[in-house]
Amino acid sequence: MLKRLLGKAPVEVWVIKQLDPDLLHLCGQGTLETRRKRKDVLEALADGSFQGAVAMTGSGVVLNARLFAALVPVEQLQLLPDGHARWQQRDWRVAQVPQRCWTYEGRLIAQATPHGNATGLVSSEDVSSIRRRVDQEPPRHDGVVDFRPAEALEDDPRIAPRNHERDNDTRRLPGQGREWRRDDDH
Repeated sequence: MLKRLLGKAPVEVWVIKQLDPDLLHLCGQGTLETRRKRKDVLEALADGSFQGAVAMTGSGVVLNARLFAALVPVEQLQLLPDGHARWQQRDWRVAQVPQRCWTYEGRLIAQATPHGNATGLVSSEDVSSIRRRVDQEPPRHDGVVDFRPAEALEDDPRIAPRNHERDNDTRRLPGQGREWRRDDDH
């Protein structure tokens, strides 16, 4: 109560990772970690200029606010039944963002939950551009397979010395000149 009177009460927010035309990719709730007054923080949230740390509720993870599209005070966003939310005087569909995507800096896509719930959506990384690049490159098969022994690199002069250099090398390798000793030979 005293913190609220002094304007130092923590600001709790809904953390939105990405905004699509009709969809919110929602990470969950968090608390802003700042020493600024509550009024100043709320103004920064309203104009989208808040910079600082966001402590995610329930996980203890603290992330930089720049990772998110919007931080909305909890009083301004209302979760509705059937996977919807009301924010900025309109209804939005909601896709739950799993923790692995909180720090992802690419585009997210929404998919139906893997549990078969028709109304629930889950966000995941959009890898379609990677898939397109892979699909465009034809597989390279020249039809020739060259099986070589594990020591095949010793033929490469950049890696192993040439034969005459190897022959002149008088170093002893570990294990050379050692004999097997049996315990009954003492």
